Parts: sequence; structure tokens; C-alpha cells
Amino acid sequence: MSWDDVKYARRREEMVRRQIEARNITDPAVLAAMRKVPRHLFVSEALRHKAYEDYPLPIGEQQTISQPFIVAEMTQALSLGPGDRVLEIGTGSGYQAAILAEIAYRVYTVERLHPLYVQARRLFDQLQYHNIVMRYTDGTKGWKAQSPFDAIIVTAGAPKAPQTLIDQLAEGGRMIIPVGDQYAQDLIKITKDARGVQQQSLGGCRFVKLIGEEGWGTV
Repeated sequence: MSWDDVKYARRREEMVRRQIEARNITDPAVLAAMRKVPRHLFVSEALRHKAYEDYPLPIGEQQTISQPFIVAEMTQALSLGPGDRVLEIGTGSGYQAAILAEIAYRVYTVERLHPLYVQARRLFDQLQYHNIVMRYTDGTKGWKAQSPFDAIIVTAGAPKAPQTLIDQLAEGGRMIIPVGDQYAQDLIKITKDARGVQQQSLGGCRFVKLIGEEGWGTV
């Protein structure tokens, strides 16, 4: 292990202890994933010294890598098991998908911005995340051919949860999505079971807007 590896491992440990465990993230699988995934590789070299700080960072294309706590909170809310199949809408940097891949059986992730798609695909290959499957398309349509999914996570804000995504949830499935206007949203957990669909607010948040036919329209 190089000195850089040791340095970043220490920063990850500090991030988990101060930002995540201290704010009621208790799922052992989520904490282990946050300690393992090298977040600094998912940002530009110029921003690596800020990779483990408690705020989002720009990744290009007017997109951001989410604050570490939000990644942990959304992941914990999905209640993932090792056999779960997860759909992520908005690959972005790829960091959230990597966290999911440490916990779930398979992660399907969709990105509509080609430079981010290419960059994330290259990084997944480098880090040998063979259980991540990518697609370059409009994420609001989901990935019907691979549905139903045990869990769906949307990493951009939308005016409402797209019905196409709800339809692609398996019975017993969970979806986490920021819902609101273009400036502030509530983080919503949707569960689907034999009784139908239920929604629960997990609190306020702010994400970049979801672009697509069932989001905020085209860029």
C-alpha cells in the first residue's frame, strides 16, 4: 500500500466517523462501503484534497458528486441486501453506483450525458466493478428490459416520481428520489407492496435537476 493509499484511507475513516456515523447512519454494509470506495478517484485531480469533505463537488457538465452523508443516507434508506438488483438514475461521477455495488448483487446505472458516461465506465473498469452495468440513455424511462428492480435510486431532483420508474419496482421494492422544484426538494422514499404504493419524506435536500421526458425536459 502506497503512502497515498494510507493517507486517503485515513481520510475516509475520518469522513465516516465525523460525517456519517455521527449522523445516525448505522447500517454496517453502508458504513463498510463508505470506508472502502476511494471517493477521491471520482473527482478531478485538482479537487482530490477536498474529496472527503462534507459537501458536494463539481464533476463537469454542470453536475456534482453528492455530499458523502447524502450518499450514505440514500443508500441506507434503500435497505439493500446482498441479492438485490438496483437501478440508479444518473450515474454522474459513478461514486454512488460504486457504493451500491459494494452491497448489492448487481447495479444497473443510466447516464444521459456522454462525457460522464464514458468517464464513469472507464473508472468502473479500472476498479473492477464487474457487477455494474451501464447504459447511455434518458434515465427517466428507467431500464424496462431489466426490470423489475428491488430498489431504484434517483440522484437528481424531479417535480414528481416518474410513473415509469414506479412501474419498474418489484413488489417489496423501494425507491429513493428527491422531489420538489428546481431549487429545493424533499428526499422521498417510495415503497411498493401488495397494498399499493406508499411515500415517506426523509427530509429536505438539494440536487441538480433530473433531465428527460419525465423530469425537467431537455437541456
